Amino acid sequence: MLPVLIGLSAAAAAASALGYQTMSPTGQWYGRTFAGGIRGSKQLALTYDDGPNDPGTYKLLEVLEKHSIHATFFMIGEFVQQHPEIVRAVAQAGHVIGNHTFDHPSLIFETAAHTRAQLVDCRRALEDTIGEHSNLFRPPFGGRRPGTIRIARNLGLETVLWNVTGYDWKAPSAAVIEEKVAGQIRGGDVILLHDGRHRAFGADRGQTVIATGNLIQRYTGAGYDFVTVPEMMNAHP
Repeated sequence: MLPVLIGLSAAAAAASALGYQTMSPTGQWYGRTFAGGIRGSKQLALTYDDGPNDPGTYKLLEVLEKHSIHATFFMIGEFVQQHPEIVRAVAQAGHVIGNHTFDHPSLIFETAAHTRAQLVDCRRALEDTIGEHSNLFRPPFGGRRPGTIRIARNLGLETVLWNVTGYDWKAPSAAVIEEKVAGQIRGGDVILLHDGRHRAFGADRGQTVIATGNLIQRYTGAGYDFVTVPEMMNAHP
């Protein structure tokens, strides 16, 4: 009986570890992803998911321009098609734009064919709107299976996750977002925030906008440089 119990326990532990890796932003079991640069460096990368969005994306552009900082935006294809003018404003401001699937499904539960279609359709929406853009891809919720990264790679996409999050998807106060981020910063960090909401266009991201300004002032004052994800990747080959 004891060997059976040990075997069941080991199987349960393995299943738990596999499940953790499907959602862990820094997990590497299912394929190489980028989730941060050189630990302890003075680089930070602001990233925003689930746009384009009005007014959230526009307000962020104002804050970023005020501080002469470029960020990385992972956009949902169906919102890109519905509001191409916002996407063009982001591109014209010099920010990096990446693929966040066409309609934000959890790719853990998608077939290979549907996963590929999600990435291709989002890429097409971006190309139709702004032409050439980055080859960056971020899976919704960070969820992926072993085949997810392989499909992205076959499409020429580089999968990007994060190692710091502001937990701002439920729109807490700017002070809460800022302190959540500050508690995780170690240098060389990719910071996850949101300029939109995947369930519907028009989400209020005012607190994220305020938190962004506060974080920029806080960390530039401490000697940090805010960079785009490609800039951080180039510094961490």
